[in-house]
Parts: sequence; structure tokens; C-alpha cells
Amino acid sequence: MFAPRLAVASLSGESDADWAAAAAPHVGCAFLGGLAIDAETRRAAAALAERDRTEFLPDDPIAFIDKQLAALAGTPVRPAFNVRSATVDPIVEAAAVCADRDAIVELNAHCRQSEMCAAGAGESLLKDDDRLCEQVRAAADTGATVSVKVRTEVDGVDLPALAAALSAAGASVLHVDAMDSEHVVGAVTEAAPNAFVVANNGVRDRKTTREYLDYGADAVSVGRPSDDPALLARVRRAVDEWFDSQRQTEVSADG
Repeated sequence: MFAPRLAVASLSGESDADWAAAAAPHVGCAFLGGLAIDAETRRAAAALAERDRTEFLPDDPIAFIDKQLAALAGTPVRPAFNVRSATVDPIVEAAAVCADRDAIVELNAHCRQSEMCAAGAGESLLKDDDRLCEQVRAAADTGATVSVKVRTEVDGVDLPALAAALSAAGASVLHVDAMDSEHVVGAVTEAAPNAFVVANNGVRDRKTTREYLDYGADAVSVGRPSDDPALLARVRRAVDEWFDSQRQTEVSADG
């Protein structure tokens, strides 16, 4: 999916092409966005901006995706774009652009801001698995690689069961914000063995990196401190060390 097995995660209104390029020396993937792409989520994003949250609000969000991805052409990082939508058609448009740019399209079932949930996007999608799977299928039908950003500890949501359904619908990547529930990463990897699982939240050092990878995550991502090159370098060393040790164990077992 990407290497090294370290990504930087989207921060609404902040994670753009310049941010991704700055992280590129340390990471294998950069999730740009989040970006509201339909009328419902754009109204929600405007309301969030009015209360001083950072948001991308371009006149044409699909053209914005294309321009941002074009700016990363030749940069040694696989780009991804996190999008928020309550409706399917804009997701198809965004996914088609990502497919053309060899980028991952990431469906946001993660944002917990009340305005975005009221619009029918973000975390609210975790409780509407039929609609979320419909979005996944529509995006995957464009030929794009599809990720879904999810979170743990949402009341009434069986995340491992949902992960299995999302994988069956065509999600190749499951990006799991495991806030204070690191063990759930292990349950997700068992429930969706064909998905590439990226673990997120609190990744700061060797200890936190190894915890997620030991639970079975295929990669880890750094969120809020993603603009700290020293921290990214530290986590990158931990990631490389962990996978090197796994390879050495496999060689020893074969020998």
C-alpha cells in the first residue's frame, strides 16, 4: 500500500500539499484534508469555520483535490485525500480524481463535530453501515483505492463487524483512530484480514508505535504533531526497527 509504513493523518483546514511535502522525507503516505465536498457538509464546514475551527472551503472542492494532488506529483509520498460527504455523487467525483492521480480516497466516518454529524457525515456514518458501505462501493467502482477513517468508542457501534463489512464493500484501507482503545486495532485486523489497517491516535514514540504494530496494524499514522519533523523521524525509526525485527524473525524461522 505504501512504504515506509508511516503516514501523516488529515487535519481539517491544515493538511494540504505543502504540509504533505514537508512530511515526505519521513513518511510513506500523507492523508490530505479533511474536505467537505457536498452541499450538506460544506454548510457544516462553514458553520465550523464561524466558530474558529480551521476548514478548507474552496469554491470547487473537486478541482481543489485535483490541484492539491497535482502539486505532489514527483514527491516521494503516496497521497490520500480525506473527504466528508453525506451524499454519494460527490464521492464518486472525488474518487475518480484520486484514481487518476494514483491517490487513495479516504471516506471520513470519523469527524465528531456536531455540525458534521447533523449533516449526515462524519461519525454519524458509523451508525449507518448500509449508507457507509454504499459510499465505499461507489468509490471503489471508480478504480480508486478506498480508505475509511473510523474511530473506536462510539456507543452502539461494533467496529470489528463494521470493519468486515467495509472490507467486503471494497475498502482496501481501514484507518482506525483508537483513542484509549488500542486493543480494538487487534480485533479490527482479525475481522478484516484483507484490509490494510493504519492505527492512529497518540503515536509519538517507540512505545506507542510498537503497541499498535504488535496488535497487528500494518502501519501507523501521526495526527496533530505531524508538522514536527523530529517526532516524525523518531516514529519512522521505530517503524523501521519493528519491521526489521519481524523480517529477521522470519529469516531465522525459515533457516
